[in-house]
Amino acid sequence: MSLSAVPKVSAEPGELLPDLLRSDSGIIINQPSQWPARRAEIAAHLLPLAYGPLPHTPNRTDCELMHVASVRQLGGAQLLSCRVRPLGMGSFTMRVFVPPGTQSCPVLLNGDGCWHYANDETIAAVLARGLVFAQFNRVEIAPDPLVPSGDPPPHAALASWAWGYHRAIDALLQGCQQPNPGALGRIDPQRVAVVGHSRGGKAALLAGATDTRIALTSANNSGAGGAGCFRWLGPGAESLADITRAFPHWFAPTLGQFAGREQALPFDQHFLKALIAPRALLTTEALDDAWANPQGSLLTHQATLAVYRLLGVPAQLAMTCRPGGHDHSLADWHTLLDFCDSIFSGPARPRGLDVTLFPDLP
Repeated sequence: MSLSAVPKVSAEPGELLPDLLRSDSGIIINQPSQWPARRAEIAAHLLPLAYGPLPHTPNRTDCELMHVASVRQLGGAQLLSCRVRPLGMGSFTMRVFVPPGTQSCPVLLNGDGCWHYANDETIAAVLARGLVFAQFNRVEIAPDPLVPSGDPPPHAALASWAWGYHRAIDALLQGCQQPNPGALGRIDPQRVAVVGHSRGGKAALLAGATDTRIALTSANNSGAGGAGCFRWLGPGAESLADITRAFPHWFAPTLGQFAGREQALPFDQHFLKALIAPRALLTTEALDDAWANPQGSLLTHQATLAVYRLLGVPAQLAMTCRPGGHDHSLADWHTLLDFCDSIFSGPARPRGLDVTLFPDLP
């Protein structure tokens, strides 16, 4: 998208953030039936300018099962080593852990295989809740950091990583539907959740915003370009200038041109969150993770809540903020698993979500 084509959408006088529920033409969105058209406007403003196009969707994605093992230290869970093969495109590996039993299971998909945030203790916690855990390594799809090699790649890294989530879901669901699906046949295609931490959280949010098969999206400490706010920075938070200078390959080239003039952006990150509505969304933050702007994440969360209320599903949107710093801690995983239980199984909403931790916010 050229800057000349950027729509003139901004916060009105007295507003901190652009209004999700006011259309480009000024119409107030107050009926659920108006939301699809408004959602399309939001996607048109945000996705090309911030993230650029995702790689194209292949006609078919195959799931090649390479190895099956029983993991004793995980209670006899099955480990399936798979290769995800989008037709005519590069392949990547995925590991799938399936809990013992015969019942249909939700699946929790993580793209942070390059960082080992999900250790055996984490995977055991996921399996103990009756979820399948799947993980791929997003840097098999797009390297990070980008190694200079002449021409820039056709797709920004976050767009490529989000596409990786989509293709991993293709493979999981294709595996479910095979004549002899084995352990993959236990995956419930209606209960797909995705999660990522930090830059992986940004990718998970973008994946959830662009694929309606994802029933639950979770981003942990995702910061600028993720759940954080560009217009309002807490003390010590990463700015648009900081992130596009350090990691220009993550984003579309046009985004960095708004550094220092964020008020001219035709969106803020509540627009990205709203693209997920009415599907479930959880953001998990940390009080001492100043660089990831937890205060700004709370502002975009509060702004997004208006859409979930309009659609009659406010319980589908949640946020929590724990003590500590920038880490995908076991506490974060348990918060996510509690939220998964409430969305997929229907018990009471977990306590401790949506607590206002920053009383001095505007």
